[in-house]
Amino acid sequence: MFLRIFFLSFFLINTAQAEIKTIPSSRLETQLSYAPLVKSAAPAVVNIYTSKTVRTRSTSPLFNDPFFRRFFGDAFRGVPQGGRKKKVQNSLGSGVIVESSGVVVTNHHVIEGAEDIKVVLNDRREFEAKLVASDERTDLAILQVQTDGVVLPTLPLGDSDGLEVGDLVLAIGNPFGVGQTVTSGIVSALARTQVGITDYSFFIQTDAAINPGNSGGALVDMNGRLIGVNSAIYSKGGGSNGIGFAIPVNMVRSVISGVSKTGKVVRPWLGASGQPITQDLADSFNLERPTGVLIDEVYRGGPADEAGLQRGDIILKIDGHVVDEPKALQFRLATLSLGDTSRFEILRHGSRKTLNFEALPPPEVPRRSETRLKGYHPFDGAVVVNLSPAFNDEQGWNVMDKGVAIYKMVRGSTVNRLGFRIRDRITGVNGIEVKTVKDLKWVLQRMEGRKGDWRIGIIRNGKRQELQFRG
Repeated sequence: MFLRIFFLSFFLINTAQAEIKTIPSSRLETQLSYAPLVKSAAPAVVNIYTSKTVRTRSTSPLFNDPFFRRFFGDAFRGVPQGGRKKKVQNSLGSGVIVESSGVVVTNHHVIEGAEDIKVVLNDRREFEAKLVASDERTDLAILQVQTDGVVLPTLPLGDSDGLEVGDLVLAIGNPFGVGQTVTSGIVSALARTQVGITDYSFFIQTDAAINPGNSGGALVDMNGRLIGVNSAIYSKGGGSNGIGFAIPVNMVRSVISGVSKTGKVVRPWLGASGQPITQDLADSFNLERPTGVLIDEVYRGGPADEAGLQRGDIILKIDGHVVDEPKALQFRLATLSLGDTSRFEILRHGSRKTLNFEALPPPEVPRRSETRLKGYHPFDGAVVVNLSPAFNDEQGWNVMDKGVAIYKMVRGSTVNRLGFRIRDRITGVNGIEVKTVKDLKWVLQRMEGRKGDWRIGIIRNGKRQELQFRG
């Protein structure tokens, strides 16, 4: 009886599986293709060719000869080895048309230093292009193609916040200059912040093959929308190892919006600094896991101060998006539109609160007053500036820093030889406090030519130091 039941069950199970796995009855049931998606998206992805003139020093082959260097080493370093020659350097990359009038987005590193930019469509039409704005900190650039009224195909912008790990994506670009190429893959990870490629690291990671030349190209979702701009790969040999990174389209949208309004990239600033939440901090604040940003300093009069953010608060979410660490906070701020009001969810003394934060541009207060210093004093050859949130953000420096800083210096000058560094903040000279460029100029004029020791107070890498020099 048992055997009869067993064989009957086996027969029924296999019959059911046979009914599910039926033979395909049409070609459509056997065909899986990205072709319709590619036909829609590919025309808006372009090849970008750039050229610039560089100067190279012509050298005698003798100086590069291994036998010669074996005996003389670097003894002839610095010896004139011929004149400089001009050379045209060409490079290539990819880009995406986002407006039919010819607005193209690409990577900053694709067009950096370019004198001539040419955009070539996949139908082989060629157009000259001009650089509208470029932002090294996000590695994004905006070009304007000279179309003479020709309407160009575009790729609609998607929503990178809607992506999930495992979603199918296509990468379209011009790898190695072989021509437009399409590769497929999935979203391997989201919010990669440890890549270190840009200041605003918050990358989409994909295993769709991305190679040199793909930079600036499109990462497309299954709805034919742009969800990322391909930017970099992890590779030891220069080829694709299945780890590629794309800038989320929400960052791209923010940069395009800012450029269209102001003609340059202007990002909102927080007016506060913070640190990541460790497991120990999470335990002390009774958090379920290490998440959020602990605020340790608030800039008086800044947007965070005006919103009511306080030292010791933990920012958990911005407009419903979880903030896991400072890089995530930085990214969320950078994608806000100037003038908009956002909702910050914070933890304060164990209670959750909501603050309304207005996205404002960093102010240049005080004005930078860029000044080249000359004279018989330790700062001869230095270019100094007043620090402000706007200047600091522009340079990628800590927006919380205040005071007077060395911005540039003349090579071989007194300030250079004495070991001062770019970004050193000058706090005092011979016991006299310095807060502005005007203060510093007044002190130097008063003490110029004096004999005796100079005592210079500086802040370097966040640490106060006092340097002494013999006059």
